Amino acid sequence: MGHIQARIRVANPKEPHRFTELELVVNTGATYTWIKRERLETLGITPQRRRTFRTISGQLIDRDIGEALITCLGETATRIVVFAEKEDFEVVGVDTLEGLGLEVDPITRQLRKVEALLALYIRSALLRGE
Repeated sequence: MGHIQARIRVANPKEPHRFTELELVVNTGATYTWIKRERLETLGITPQRRRTFRTISGQLIDRDIGEALITCLGETATRIVVFAEKEDFEVVGVDTLEGLGLEVDPITRQLRKVEALLALYIRSALLRGE
């Protein structure tokens, strides 16, 4: 099986005209999206605080986190991003997928918009008599 790729636009939330486009691996085991520090700093995105993460091997590492405006499949949201260091991989995490209303289709292994959101909207509209 291959990796699932996502083409995303990462922008500075305060200056959306400052952006870059990336193709990253989707990692449903990662909570947050990890993007190289240099890329984020070039966009003028600054760290807001530091957080400790546990690696797959169980090691604890400290990384800066901040916020970026992320767009994928026509959906845009401000999400938490981790300032990845040189030894870290860049990935799209679950927080970004959920914030954008996206999911991995288990059959096609591609990203798609979450259909359940539409079903919930239709159900609530029916209950309201619309």
